[in-house]
Amino acid sequence: MKTVCLIGKPNVGKSTIFNRLIKERKAIILDTPGVTRDRIYGIVTYNDISFHLIDTGGITSDNNEFDNEVLIQANIAIDEADIILFVVDGTAEIDIEDKNVREMLHKANKKVIVVVNKLDNKERANNIYNYYELGFENVIGVSAEHNIGFDKLLNEIIKDMRETPVIEDPIIKFCVVGRPNVGKSSLINTLINDNRLIVSDKAGTTRDAVDTKFKYNNEEYVVIDTAGIRKKGKIYENIEKYSLLRSLKAIDRSDVVVLVINAEEGIIEHDKHIASFALEAGKALVIAVNKWDTVKKPNEMIKEWNLLIKEEFKFISYVNTVYVSAKNRKRIGELMPNIIKAVTNHRKQIATSVLNDIITQAVVMHNPPSYKGKRLKIYFVHQTGYRPPKITFEVNNKRLVHFSYKRYLENEIRKAVDLEGTPIILQFKNKND
Repeated sequence: MKTVCLIGKPNVGKSTIFNRLIKERKAIILDTPGVTRDRIYGIVTYNDISFHLIDTGGITSDNNEFDNEVLIQANIAIDEADIILFVVDGTAEIDIEDKNVREMLHKANKKVIVVVNKLDNKERANNIYNYYELGFENVIGVSAEHNIGFDKLLNEIIKDMRETPVIEDPIIKFCVVGRPNVGKSSLINTLINDNRLIVSDKAGTTRDAVDTKFKYNNEEYVVIDTAGIRKKGKIYENIEKYSLLRSLKAIDRSDVVVLVINAEEGIIEHDKHIASFALEAGKALVIAVNKWDTVKKPNEMIKEWNLLIKEEFKFISYVNTVYVSAKNRKRIGELMPNIIKAVTNHRKQIATSVLNDIITQAVVMHNPPSYKGKRLKIYFVHQTGYRPPKITFEVNNKRLVHFSYKRYLENEIRKAVDLEGTPIILQFKNKND
C-alpha cells in the first residue's frame, strides 16, 4: 500500500482530518470492544483502494529555524510518504511557519496536496485561492469539523493508485512483532538455527525490518524481524513513531503475524494494541509467550496463562498460543506448525453448500431476534474472498443484523470449519442490491 502523511504547523486541524479519514476504514476491529484506537497511524480504504495514513506533530520553528528533533521527525515522515497532505488553516494568513514547511516540501520531490482546513462556509471558501501562493498544483478546501470536501480529497489521493490484484506468493512470509526486549530477535535466531538451512539474508524494504529466508521441512519461508513497538507516550518522545510505521508495513506484507509476549512481565494493555494492528490488517496471527524458562512450575502455569490469554484477548479468541524459550530452545518446534496452520486457514476457501448448511442449521437452532416487528431473513451465503476468508450473506434487510447475532453466526461457522489462527469477515448485503 502507498503511504500518505499529514504535515503542517500546530493547530491547523491535522488530527481532526486524520480522524475523518480513518473513519473511512471498514475494519473488522471497529465493533470490537476493549481495543484503543487512538493511534498515530491508520489504514484508510476508499473506493476499494487502501493506503497507510500517518499523523505528525505540529512543525514549529524558532527564529525561523527548525530545532533538530522536529527537523529529523519531519524529514523521516516526508521520506516515508508517497503523498504528502500539507495542512494549512484557511482562516489565517500564510505565515513564516507555513513557508518553512513549504520549502521542505518543495525539496522533497513528492506529490503534495495542500489541504486548506476550516473552510466551513461560502465566505471562507473563497480563501482557498490565497494558498496557491505556496506553489503547489493541488489545493483542496475542507472542513474537518463539518466533514466537508473529503470525497474530493480522497479522490485526489487515490487518483494514481490502482487496486493491486492479489498474487499468490508460494513462499509464506511471517513477521515477528512485539514490545521492545521481549526476545523477538533471539526467537528468530533460535528458530532458523534449529533448521540450519539459511538461504540468504537481505535488508527488507523498510529500515527497521530485516527479511531472512530459511527452510523448514524442505519448504522456503521468510521471517521478518521488526523493531519493538513502544507505547504511544514513548513513541512521541522521539522518532521511534516512524519505526512503528515500518513495523506496520512489515505486517502488511506478511501472511502471518507472530505476537511475542514476555512471560516475565505478563500481558499488558499495549500487547493488545499490537495484536489489534494485525487484526486490522486482516492477517493470520499466532501468540508466542517467550522466556518461558523464567516461569516457575511451567507445566502448571500453562493452564493459568491459557485462561489469562482467553480473558485478555477476547477479540482474537481464535488464535493459538505457544509457550517457548528462545534461550534454551524449549517448545520452539511448536511455532512453525502453528504458523503453517494459521496461513492455511487464512487462505481457506469454503464450499458454498457447506456454508449454507451451517447457516441453515444455525438459524434453526437460534432464530434472529425481531426488531419492531421485523425479523432478519438469510437467503444465501457464499465466500467472496480470502486472506482472510470473507463470507457474504444475502438478506432481506442488513440493518436488522444485530452485532450479537453476527457474532453467533461467526461462532457457528468456526465450530464447523477449522479457522484457527485467522480472522474472518462477515458481510451482509440486501438481496435486491
